[in-house]
Amino acid sequence: MFNANIAAAPGLAQSLAEKLQQLGVSAWLYPAADEVRATKELAGTEMILSLGGDGTMLRVARLAAPEAIPILGINLGNLGFATEISGGEALTRISSFLAGESWTDERAMLQAELPSHSRVIHALNDVVVGRGSIVRVIRVKASVDGQPVTTYKGDGVIVATATGSTGYSLSSGGPILFPNAQEILLTPIAPHLSLATSLVLSPQSVVELEVQTAHEARVSIDGQLEFPLHSGDTVRIRRSPYTTRLLRIQPRSFFHETLLQRLSAKGGSTDES
Repeated sequence: MFNANIAAAPGLAQSLAEKLQQLGVSAWLYPAADEVRATKELAGTEMILSLGGDGTMLRVARLAAPEAIPILGINLGNLGFATEISGGEALTRISSFLAGESWTDERAMLQAELPSHSRVIHALNDVVVGRGSIVRVIRVKASVDGQPVTTYKGDGVIVATATGSTGYSLSSGGPILFPNAQEILLTPIAPHLSLATSLVLSPQSVVELEVQTAHEARVSIDGQLEFPLHSGDTVRIRRSPYTTRLLRIQPRSFFHETLLQRLSAKGGSTDES
């Protein structure tokens, strides 16, 4: 699956498909945005190649997780926290992954229940309940395991996984968790006269966020799926029964070795399309 908005992605995807066929491996090829058609191909799929950046990986993760299909991230974006190899390495290194010369990096996900929309959605990075287009604070009443914690007043609240701890939560002052951690982060966005620190919750926690606002609010899933919220609407978040399985060929210590390099990377934001 490839990000069609990146110029190099379709050509590399085609070259990889041809390479796989030469190696006797059948392959299917779709843009990452074409989730409906791709879903029909999942049965029997043993590996998904994600060509793009971290945003593309998030799309692929939501698709692959229910089927427990491992993902190889091929970075054509800028930062690539979740991706494993570069586009220039893909054709030469794909054989190593097919030969089983890799290990699986298993990441916790979140399950977000949206009663007002009758939806249950899974996220690899985060679930954000925040203000809409009107630049005014909202109130979000937060409860954990049925017990009220606080009512945040600000731009909103982020509930993040360890994978998402290096994203929006980090930019809002949250801590970085080791990527395989199971804990859940609760981080306020631009809090005003309310609890300003990020909370680290147990993996078994159930977080309920109730919107209290006189104007527009919304819930965002991995920064890609958005739904409007009205005053009194709730979003219930817990650890998902699914996990994202990322294929790795780097040493298992890669996270510590590359963290500062990635955080100080120049040249723009990650791919979030």
